[in-house]
Amino acid sequence: MRLTALLIPVISLFVLCAVGAPAADPLGGLSTQSIIDDLLGLFTQFNAFVSLDTLLSNKISLNFDAKNPLILEYTIDRVVLSAGLNGTEFLAFDQTFTTPVVVPTLGSANSGTFANVALTKGLLNSLSVIPAGVLDVLSGTLTLRVGTVGGQLGLPLPLSFLPQAGVPTAWQITLT
Repeated sequence: MRLTALLIPVISLFVLCAVGAPAADPLGGLSTQSIIDDLLGLFTQFNAFVSLDTLLSNKISLNFDAKNPLILEYTIDRVVLSAGLNGTEFLAFDQTFTTPVVVPTLGSANSGTFANVALTKGLLNSLSVIPAGVLDVLSGTLTLRVGTVGGQLGLPLPLSFLPQAGVPTAWQITLT
């Protein structure tokens, strides 16, 4: 009985202190978006190639650089991506790599150039994004394997919706 009489006030005091304590900001003022951009923001550069054929097809070629902030190698097998500016989509693609992109430990790698990237607003309506020099990843799905060795093996890790703001984008226009 005496033990119960002692435990009830102690437990009550603990609960009151826990409930009444101000909530700490576990992220130290960082937003989830900034954490994704800084740590998981895999894209460091887009390189877009516009050709004369783009006038008819509204498709460009593209490559990207990906960084690896991890101490494990990872390999990208597929990327489905929507990118644009100020919340408006200007390009989209679904690329499965025949030769997967191996991103070394604490390093970076280029995807290699691939075709059939759709300019979802058409070429003429997309010209306004070129001077900005950046694209925002609006949404995406990555199929990658973490802990690969030379691109082999690894644990599959599908990542969905990876928004990333302000990825530097170089546009090369060749109309010959």
